[in-house]
Amino acid sequence: MESGGTGFVGRALTQLLKNRGHEVTSVSRSPGKNRITWDELSRSGLPPCEGVVNLSGENVLNPLRRWNESFCKDVVASRVETTKALAKAIAEAESPPRAWVLVTGVGVVLGRDGGAIAQMLWPFRLGLGGPIASGHQPFPWIHVADLAGIVTHALEQEGVSGILNGVAPSAVTTINKDFAQAMGSALGRPALLPLPGFAVSTIFGPERSIMLLEGQRVVPKRTLESHYCFAFPDLPSALRDILS
Repeated sequence: MESGGTGFVGRALTQLLKNRGHEVTSVSRSPGKNRITWDELSRSGLPPCEGVVNLSGENVLNPLRRWNESFCKDVVASRVETTKALAKAIAEAESPPRAWVLVTGVGVVLGRDGGAIAQMLWPFRLGLGGPIASGHQPFPWIHVADLAGIVTHALEQEGVSGILNGVAPSAVTTINKDFAQAMGSALGRPALLPLPGFAVSTIFGPERSIMLLEGQRVVPKRTLESHYCFAFPDLPSALRDILS
């Protein structure tokens, strides 16, 4: 069972799990086929299942939302409250699931039908793409297929536990400028126009812009030690798959 199953990552994970012979039920705000609502979860408890995945979470970098008290509350509630609700349901279940995966703090998720690529594609297609500010800040990234793969790996494999960083192996040395050049190369377009730091601060506000202007270097050490094999370990292969 998964929460957040109708989103970008949730769709990829659901398809992968179904392809591997699993049945998937999503927890959603609205009812539907193969879904239960949060109210139903609260009233009736957790249905019998082998694993639970929490993918819920407001997009922190949503450019359509200002960083204010209301948005901060939505960000926290979308992660903390859903986790509390699932933890309570698991604790009270007659037959608790074998595995529980919480997805949070992954790299920039790249995919064909959503994620960061959807927001970046047209500027690059028009030849207006480029690095953010200096372009030297770390750029941790992961293909959506590998993020879904890591979650599935954690659900299926015995003995996998702890924090598995959701970033590609080559993301350790990737900087924002590398991503811009790879994106431009994949599209056959120049990637020379940087997005000034002040513009990023204006769009996202000082609290969020620091994530884009400074970045964070993340190493998938435990992910690799768990014997997960990345389908897209390097940026060129990931972008060729997404943009083909």
